Amino acid sequence: MTPEDAVLAACAVVLNDGDVVTDPDRLASYVRDRSTGTANGEPFAVVFPRSTEQVAAVMRAAHENRVPVIPRGAGSGLSGGSNAIDGSLIVCVERMRDVLEVNAIDGYVETQPGIMNTELRDHVKGDGLWYAPDPASKDFCSIGGNVNTNAGGLCCVKYGVTREAVLGLEVVLADGRITRLGRKTIKGVAGYDLAGMVVGSQGTLGIVTMARLRLRPLPPPATTSVALFADIADAGRAVADIMQSVTPSMLEIMDRQTIDAVEQWRAIGIDPSAQAMLVAQFDAPGDAAGIEADRMVEICERNGAMEAYRSEDEEQSELLVGARRMAIPAIEAIGDWLLDDVGVPRSRLAEAMTRFQDVAAARDVRICTFGHAGDGNLHPTILTPRGDREAAERGVLAFDDLMRIALDLGGTITGEHGVGNMKNVALADELDEPARDLHSRVKAAWDPEGILNPGKVLPRW
Repeated sequence: MTPEDAVLAACAVVLNDGDVVTDPDRLASYVRDRSTGTANGEPFAVVFPRSTEQVAAVMRAAHENRVPVIPRGAGSGLSGGSNAIDGSLIVCVERMRDVLEVNAIDGYVETQPGIMNTELRDHVKGDGLWYAPDPASKDFCSIGGNVNTNAGGLCCVKYGVTREAVLGLEVVLADGRITRLGRKTIKGVAGYDLAGMVVGSQGTLGIVTMARLRLRPLPPPATTSVALFADIADAGRAVADIMQSVTPSMLEIMDRQTIDAVEQWRAIGIDPSAQAMLVAQFDAPGDAAGIEADRMVEICERNGAMEAYRSEDEEQSELLVGARRMAIPAIEAIGDWLLDDVGVPRSRLAEAMTRFQDVAAARDVRICTFGHAGDGNLHPTILTPRGDREAAERGVLAFDDLMRIALDLGGTITGEHGVGNMKNVALADELDEPARDLHSRVKAAWDPEGILNPGKVLPRW
């Protein structure tokens, strides 16, 4: 019996009928995530456990037979983090969707990993509570994937990324052992932060089967401010001033190329002469949100905004925020795209965006830049004519240029999407030798046989 057959036999014993799939046509839907430009191999099966115990049994069989395992959620990732490799078993947790507990007094929810971000937010909203992290893909990304990538989102400028919301995790280790990491209390410093280590590890250290997530009181409706600029440098200075003066719950930026893409896909009437647009929201209680929104308008006008105003119309506010959320589907509709995800200090935001356009000119590609201005996390997205192989090759070179610019400006190669199998080489440029060594040692401690998501996250040089 081959190792693969042995694992399939073990899975057939512990999983429900229909939860083991080997049909190549069905497997094709699970071999890669939403990223472009990333490699994938061919798995021999995908399994759909429904409980922690089932995940543990699958991992014990994989460990005993030295079969590589690719953990997977909704597949909405953008770095190749859940892409299959040849001869792998995909463990997909999309059928683990139960909310296990909502504890309003202690301020947390315990949930299985397969539930979608928006579904969880809607679930706790009924108790007057709020789960803050809100990736742009919130309607089709899962909580397990959010934990595994340490997902960010539009609200993280005020409320932090997923790691700040994780109190504890249940994790199945590579050898099938089950452990509970973290705590139920708000504060806790007992031992190393192993839960924090799992967050963002993209399934290379274990499979998350339960997440205990911090909840907050439901905030009041947000107040929206918008500003248009004729010069990206002016927008960059405005961002720096805004963040020193007020506390937005969202501060997003779109450059001219992104605005054009959104207008082409679904016109909303943004001034065609604007080179950058800032969209901010404020959710402080009482009159404070309006005061802060007006303060942002003043700051933008002082920094040369063509137009700046506070939206009094909820429908218009939703339209403007929606324009930012539409950036990726709008770009995707135009041609082939390669999405980058870099972070730079806020003080270097305008410089980064200007240099991105220099890369676009040098490589003869179109680059649409949008992202989370309040925390310097930008998504320069390379757009090329559909099916144009030569342009795509220039796009890959531009992609590497963008990461080098981020590092040159004191930033990072990935702000929220993760390394996956897309940025292993670039990660080696960001980390020094001792840090690279520590990464390898951590992986070996958690997964001595190297069966969990091989080829992902670790620096490669």
